Amino acid sequence: MFGYYFELALRSLKHNKVLTGLMVLAIAVGIGASMTTLTVMHLLSGDPLPGKSGSLFYVQVDPDPTNVSAHKEPPDVMDDRSSLDLWRARHADRQAPVVDSPTKVFAPGQRMPPLMMSMLSTTADFFGMFDVPFQYGAGWSADDDTRRSRVAVISADLNNKLFGGANSVGKTLRLRNTDVRIIGVLKPWRPSPLFYTVRGGRFAHGDTASFYGKPEDVFVPYESSMEINDGNFYQFTCWNLPKQPGHLTDSPCEWVALWVQLGDAGKVAAYRRFVADYAAQQKALGRFTHAENTRLRNLMEWLDYNGVVPSDVHLQTWLAFAFLAICLFNTVGLLLAKFLRRGGEIGVRRALGASRGAIFMQFLMEAGVVGLLGGVGGWLLTLAGLWLVRRQPTPYADMVHLDVAMFATTFALSIMTSLLAGTLPALRASRVAPALQLKAQ
Repeated sequence: MFGYYFELALRSLKHNKVLTGLMVLAIAVGIGASMTTLTVMHLLSGDPLPGKSGSLFYVQVDPDPTNVSAHKEPPDVMDDRSSLDLWRARHADRQAPVVDSPTKVFAPGQRMPPLMMSMLSTTADFFGMFDVPFQYGAGWSADDDTRRSRVAVISADLNNKLFGGANSVGKTLRLRNTDVRIIGVLKPWRPSPLFYTVRGGRFAHGDTASFYGKPEDVFVPYESSMEINDGNFYQFTCWNLPKQPGHLTDSPCEWVALWVQLGDAGKVAAYRRFVADYAAQQKALGRFTHAENTRLRNLMEWLDYNGVVPSDVHLQTWLAFAFLAICLFNTVGLLLAKFLRRGGEIGVRRALGASRGAIFMQFLMEAGVVGLLGGVGGWLLTLAGLWLVRRQPTPYADMVHLDVAMFATTFALSIMTSLLAGTLPALRASRVAPALQLKAQ
């Protein structure tokens, strides 16, 4: 029966091509608009580390003595002394302080002039914690952290610019006035969002698109970078002015993020106690005012807290689905008009023994075929919409694409929409009285 209903649907749609085209166009335009925005939302709100994000935690303490209210949230970042104290205690499976800063990069022996690039100061655990992929070489060791080794890992982009994409492990890179040895080159890597540098999102008034930028170009051991790039660091906030701008080591400023990896619920509880005990100890020493003002959020909780999806994307998504609803109502009207005009056909089929259920399924199949055709059109319009998004001056524009899941969603949404639109018209058609229709003939 399925094949028979499908054949009837095709015959009916071919019979009135203009009306069929209008219905397919209505579905296609609604699907194209909604799937374009839904694909962008899917990209921006997804889990950047599926299967692992629940074991990664962002640590917050409150070193600011001017924070007079214990009910306020702790700062998004902390001072370097607190971050290093927590890191050196080694109470987590892995831990990595994180600071980004600009620096001048030059490759001795290359004709290219010095470049201003971004540098990430972190520790050896960073690469394993965040599943960072390598094309050549590897990250540094914990001993390199301790010895303040002059080593670096560079991005695929920087390796392409300076060394034409060749294996540059062992080559020398000059950061400001210091030579470092390249020990690793990353594969193209673009987490979405760039979660490990997310902070201050709730103060951004919806302008959080910067969370979707590219990773840093140079990665250097944390304490080595404090010497190499001293004077080029930026504070998040300070409760007193630092003695020298940019020189933030042991300063009254908050500027360092700390991530930890904890393998199970028991370790999470133990680490919460450890952070609370540390804050209480610092309060006893007179350094903290509010020892109880600590937080430990996992990766997705931290992204939610910062509202990483730009507010304009939320608005565009709601508007697109509202437009899809309008297209749905238009399709209902067109299908209702089309089905009820075929009262004579319905009367004959009923007189020959067709049940109401059979009539309902016949017309619902026709609505489903309209949805399938609309899905093809919606897919093409979605590709066009995403192409336009990639031309926009936003940090995430180059990442926007239609993956397999969104491709399947396009057709599923189109068929579901058309079936929903066809339910009422098909039900009305199935209730047409055959006697009246045959008498009218």
